[in-house]
Amino acid sequence: MNENRKNLKVFFIKLLAITFAVIIIINTTYNLIFADKLENINKILSFNERENREFIKEKLRAEIRNGINKDKIFDDEDKILLYNFYLKIKNEFKEVEK
Repeated sequence: MNENRKNLKVFFIKLLAITFAVIIIINTTYNLIFADKLENINKILSFNERENREFIKEKLRAEIRNGINKDKIFDDEDKILLYNFYLKIKNEFKEVEK
């Protein structure tokens, strides 16, 4: 009887240790991987706040400036993709004109 209690006590101690370890691993993973990304998504989704709109405008302007300073803005694959998209849009507008 006494040995059963001892085994049960050891089992519960191990169970608590494993539970805490799993909680700590999940919490750490969440904070390292998802917290920053969720914060960025929340910033993007909150367009109703003036400072967020200004931040996005400045970010776009900086990216446009960086693109202007480069020799090539698009990769060859991107150029083909955008050109095909342009042709598709152009054809759809031709249908509207008729």
